[in-house]
Amino acid sequence: MRKKISIILAAALCITSLAGCGNGKEEKTADSDTKQVKTEAGTEEDSVSGELNIAVFQGGMGDAYWNEIVKMFEAKYPEIKVNMNINPKIGEIIKPQIVAGNVPDFISLNMGEASGVMDSLVKEKALLDLTDIFEETLEGDTQPLKDRFLDGIIGSKATSPYDDGKIYLAPFDSGAMGLVYNKALFEEKGWELPETWEQFMALGETAQNDTYMVGDKEVTGRALLAYPGIHPQYMRNILFPAVAQNGGSEAVNAFSNYEEGYADNAKTIEYLQVIPELVEKGYLLEGTVALNHTQSQTEMMLGKALFIPSGAWMVNEMKDAPREEGFEFGMIAMPSMKEGDSKYIASSCEQFSIPAKAKNPEAAKAFLRFLYTDDSVKALAEHASALYALKDAKEICKDILDDEVYNMYEAYEDAEAVLVYTAPLPQGCNVDVNQELYHKCFTKVIDGSMTVEEWMQSIEKAFAEIRSLK
Repeated sequence: MRKKISIILAAALCITSLAGCGNGKEEKTADSDTKQVKTEAGTEEDSVSGELNIAVFQGGMGDAYWNEIVKMFEAKYPEIKVNMNINPKIGEIIKPQIVAGNVPDFISLNMGEASGVMDSLVKEKALLDLTDIFEETLEGDTQPLKDRFLDGIIGSKATSPYDDGKIYLAPFDSGAMGLVYNKALFEEKGWELPETWEQFMALGETAQNDTYMVGDKEVTGRALLAYPGIHPQYMRNILFPAVAQNGGSEAVNAFSNYEEGYADNAKTIEYLQVIPELVEKGYLLEGTVALNHTQSQTEMMLGKALFIPSGAWMVNEMKDAPREEGFEFGMIAMPSMKEGDSKYIASSCEQFSIPAKAKNPEAAKAFLRFLYTDDSVKALAEHASALYALKDAKEICKDILDDEVYNMYEAYEDAEAVLVYTAPLPQGCNVDVNQELYHKCFTKVIDGSMTVEEWMQSIEKAFAEIRSLK
């Protein structure tokens, strides 16, 4: 089924263009670092040289992809020397360098990270305008670069933070965040995957009556849902699709920008009533409120719960975890309120950017363009089991991705994706958005001391405080 994906990015994104580098004939230019060349097709591309300083956040993907992509890029552009600084604390490292005027040429770092580097660059309008790159049709493509990305990314506030129609932030990978389940179990039992919340809740009784093995012991009764109670932010997988009930991607975009009325409204609240209902019917995994993400995921994989909110990364994150015999990863989007309604799936997307004061912006642009080539897309799948936020990335990497990782991305196919994203806070604002959305209230909804309505009202109050400082 053709994907219909409408993504609101949870992090600021900018997409640079790829001008490719042909082997054609050189033409003269006044810039010693940039020469114009003619490709075989007759179009002009930049041939760049000099040093390229890149700063990369080293997260769960590790560094293998980045080490490989630098080698590949230098092989294609032998006149460029890449100096890569890759570190889990890269924001803290480059922050004083930027203040001192030693700005990287290219940054791979998300909005909202602890150092505040990217938030500051956006607030200060210190990022390069990349719009022209996205209008280009890159070497080997048949459509402009902007049209290659999953629907809803280009033009969102995450790529165009100033409402001026220009692109300043570029998408990296795409991470589906839905309900993970044991595909083999559902096939063995002949259970149908739920399309609506009513069908989802009906599986609760089925699960309670089912038996499974824990070692040599037969156990009766599975939970319907587990979640990492210590890290309730995983419930964003439900919250953002709930917000989408009030107007799809436009509603999520408004919510992400702290606008009024997108939490405390009838449709969002109705959708979230499934949470107290899970508790009331005893369908939530016992003790899950005291578990972290890996513990709760292990419990689910051992067969103690049918579903858990998580993302495509869970395949690699839990590759060595114990599991029910024959376990196979699968993922579905959040169920709809009623049959025929649109289904939504939360999505994450990391970001690239080029500072406006980059010393070698043309080399940075060439590097960013190179990151969107098929060779780069395949390298990410091979070395990090991840996919770029491109419409055709899954098929490009079909023979490279582990089957289970590939299956996880199928959750996009029958749902509109909404990207989990919150805009940078105004100067002097002390609101902790993550606390307000999840930690402050969600556990109280679970233990019955707060209603869903009160949770949404609490969010609206925090958002009003943020707006008052804009």
